[in-house]
Amino acid sequence: MIDYNPKEWFKYIFYFQKADTVRKLMPLILTIMVYTSILAYLILKVWRIGENTDLKNISLMHSLLGFVISMLLVFRTNTAYDRWWEGRRQWGALMNCSRNLSLKINSLVDKDNIEAREFFRIMIPNYAFAFKNHLRGHFLSESFTETSTFKLSNLHLEDHIPNQIAAAIFSKAVELQRKGLILPEHLLILNIELESFTNICGACERIKNTPIPLSYSSFIKKFIFIYCLTLPIGYVFSLHFLVIPFVMFVFYILASLEVIAEEIEDPFGDDANDLPIDRICAGIQVSANALLK
Repeated sequence: MIDYNPKEWFKYIFYFQKADTVRKLMPLILTIMVYTSILAYLILKVWRIGENTDLKNISLMHSLLGFVISMLLVFRTNTAYDRWWEGRRQWGALMNCSRNLSLKINSLVDKDNIEAREFFRIMIPNYAFAFKNHLRGHFLSESFTETSTFKLSNLHLEDHIPNQIAAAIFSKAVELQRKGLILPEHLLILNIELESFTNICGACERIKNTPIPLSYSSFIKKFIFIYCLTLPIGYVFSLHFLVIPFVMFVFYILASLEVIAEEIEDPFGDDANDLPIDRICAGIQVSANALLK
């Protein structure tokens, strides 16, 4: 039986973390508040427009369009979350492949072959760190935890660094096979994980390099903006000055969904809502060190 703790609700209701949308949207929320306040004051106190005006029928438009905007935001959020989850699956697969490769190297490469074991111990986690920084667009110097017999001078900045490391790992395995330190069939066993590295890299690059179409995202932002700008006109006659917090709250809900979707559609950054790939890389390094030392 799950132990229900109502304190968790209050914790998340009143706690605003770094990535909370309230912080990011606060300037826009305050702008909407000022706009709604001025418009409500003009309609109710200056122009004194009565409730029999046709302007109050604008609320009918909001009722009709509310369903449309809800469907658009649901599709937008689900699409972004699918990208986030697919990225998490791929990085989970990279963790498993790195561990499996370390396990196999540990069994296949004799413990007396210190140089080869040290190479794999360093370069397997180096692939993960280089891949992480490749997705984030960072530089070569940030791509490694340690160096090995595979010198950094062997890398070319203009090339695909994770692919170069994967090629070096595969070349080392081939070298061991040619020297008779591992059998040809052992190379086939290792090739499963080595191929997976490239497949995972390609899948994550597909997510990274194929963003949600700009026209779609731009349309939703315009839709939300116009929808909220016209809200005070339709509801000020029934809510009076209470329309101010009402419009602020509606804008916060709609805009927050768009902001959250925008954040998680590229899950490989270092924002609070992005994937914990730094922790995954550290886990790969711990596993390699434990198995191959």
